Amino acid sequence: MAAPPQANTYIREHLLGLAPYTPIEPFEILSARLGRRPEDIVKLDANENPYGPPPEVLQALGSMKFPNIYPDPESRTLRSALSEWTNVPIEHLLVGCGADELIDLLMRCVLEPGDTIVDCPPTFTMYKFDAAVNAAGVVTVPRLDGFKLDVPAIKRAVEECRPKIVFLTSPNNPDGGMISEPELLELLDLPVLVVLDEAYIEFSEEASRMNWVQTRDNLVVLRTFSKCAALAGLRVGYGAFPLNMIEYLWRAKQPYNVSVAAEVAAVAALSNVEYINTVRDALVSEREVLFAALRDQVAYLEPYPSSSNFVLCKVLGRSAAELRQDLAQRAGVMIRHYATKELDDYVRISVGTPEQTQRLLEALLD
Repeated sequence: MAAPPQANTYIREHLLGLAPYTPIEPFEILSARLGRRPEDIVKLDANENPYGPPPEVLQALGSMKFPNIYPDPESRTLRSALSEWTNVPIEHLLVGCGADELIDLLMRCVLEPGDTIVDCPPTFTMYKFDAAVNAAGVVTVPRLDGFKLDVPAIKRAVEECRPKIVFLTSPNNPDGGMISEPELLELLDLPVLVVLDEAYIEFSEEASRMNWVQTRDNLVVLRTFSKCAALAGLRVGYGAFPLNMIEYLWRAKQPYNVSVAAEVAAVAALSNVEYINTVRDALVSEREVLFAALRDQVAYLEPYPSSSNFVLCKVLGRSAAELRQDLAQRAGVMIRHYATKELDDYVRISVGTPEQTQRLLEALLD
């Protein structure tokens, strides 16, 4: 009898060459690697909210009832609170284990193997990653100078390549730029599903377009609790979907995808919107302080205006990757560098507290 084949022969062929996603490391790992206490690390590499969630969140988690019982598969309490907060009818709303889960769920429900999506780099790399996981192709439409969306090129790509989905991010990650309403309307006139990722919308001056799904059958809008409510570690995202699509997403999603703890935390966060807004205003104000300081004080950085809770900077006259490494090792200050063709000369710096901004500037100028 022949020996059983190696385990990797059972893996789907398209996954054998899949490049892994590069995540950001948490405090515990950074602490061991850098030889510093977590409290001594300035973590400005993942756009996390440094102020933490509303106090009601920890109180609710500490008195959480029934953790031994499976969660509500429809997250009804949270969706009801979200409907009130966003003014979107509850039947349009679906909650996920982070918006990342909803991106993958959409692709599993919409894409056949060999179908394509439109990706507009540099942008959130999860779209390209999930497309590869789901055996889909990617039509790349690079951004213009200043990271502006190339709307004519997207229209040509839709006409020539017939993609199923166009992924858009507003504010865009990593540059913080916005999609204008005329641009979005122009793209919504195309015969393609438009997924608008609004993970950072709270930090902009623009209103969310979640309500548009009630009248636009080819629009999906995604948002998250990770940034504005500081729940990145609990993984809670949500989206607004057209009614004639969402019923099939309900059928395909994992039944208990949002944990009891995650729903309890998100509902508690929404009980104190005043806190969320206060923290948002503090981060927006500090973003402007950070941008001005980087522009005026650090000669080798060229920051880009941002509508989010981070600032992208072009690094002049030195290696961006080495700058990131130097700040981490020498000062315990973490910033983001992408080893990609479009962003090799750039770093992205999350907005922190005034004290963290000061630590960053001291390290950059030392």
